[in-house]
Amino acid sequence: QVQLVESGGGLVQPGGSLRLSCAASGTIFSFNVMGWYRQAPGKERELVATISSDDITNYADSVKGRFTISRDNAKNTVYLQMNNLKPEDTNIYLCYANIAGRNYWGKGTLVTVSS
Repeated sequence: QVQLVESGGGLVQPGGSLRLSCAASGTIFSFNVMGWYRQAPGKERELVATISSDDITNYADSVKGRFTISRDNAKNTVYLQMNNLKPEDTNIYLCYANIAGRNYWGKGTLVTVSS
């Protein structure tokens, strides 16, 4: 059984930075893709950023140039460095992993951008 646990969310002022982490535990041999999505109550889940097993990254247009996704394979952890945060980035951020063809989701961490 694979579990994804996010951390690093919180309250930050506009223009500030946060770093999210997602640690995967369980029987893991290899990842296909790991990444981050976000979802506001009553709205559809949207992609933020993903990173493949060969380190190919993909970003939503709204976060390009501000967010950076990275991974530490030895720690089974994926990170999301978020800079120049805007109020519209306020959301619940969900960690995602595709492992051996199965999709897994974390429970989410809340990011609030407000002055």
